[in-house]
Amino acid sequence: MERALVIGASGGIGRALSAALEARGVGVLGLSRSGDGLDLTDEESVARVLGGLDDPFDLVLVASGALEIDGAEPEKSVRAIRAQAMMDQFALNAVGPALVLREAGRLLPRDRRAVFAVLSARVGSIGDNRLGGWISYRAAKAAVNQIVHTGAIELARTHRHAVCVALHPGTVATPFTAKYLGRHPAVEPAEAAGNLLSVIDGLGPDDTGGFFDWAGKTVPW
Repeated sequence: MERALVIGASGGIGRALSAALEARGVGVLGLSRSGDGLDLTDEESVARVLGGLDDPFDLVLVASGALEIDGAEPEKSVRAIRAQAMMDQFALNAVGPALVLREAGRLLPRDRRAVFAVLSARVGSIGDNRLGGWISYRAAKAAVNQIVHTGAIELARTHRHAVCVALHPGTVATPFTAKYLGRHPAVEPAEAAGNLLSVIDGLGPDDTGGFFDWAGKTVPW
């Protein structure tokens, strides 16, 4: 049986991904802060929880993240930048996935295809940024894209069958996005999960280090 590790399994997308994988007959281990005490902003927590995992996973998905932390809304302009709000964004949306990626060499098998995927966001694309705003969130997602790309280079040296990518799930109707949907069309978590898994199914080692959207199209850095 294939095995998958879903980080952030209590969130809207993480829960939907876990359910979709289980429906495929995949053995899923879902971890979250609320359910398992896995706090991605706490290095000791990540080391303790992930350090207790022994068997490898065919898929590791980091689906955690937040647009608002401690009530700090995305900035409308650079004049609204606050140091603590920016640091909080980096801690959860960039450093947290990096701490999980640090364990990838041990969590992924070396003898077969395996995927390490982090949910990023199109707004983290520097090349696609035409509106400005949301500086802290954008910067944290741009940082995690770099982390994934760098990690993929290193992982390929020891895991030649591995795929390490950043994925943009599209706009998904979850509590995460509820205040910011506006006129943007959104899909339900189950549909987003199906889209993401279809993209993952089509990825090979030549795609490692890439940034792809829910339709499998490359997103500019």
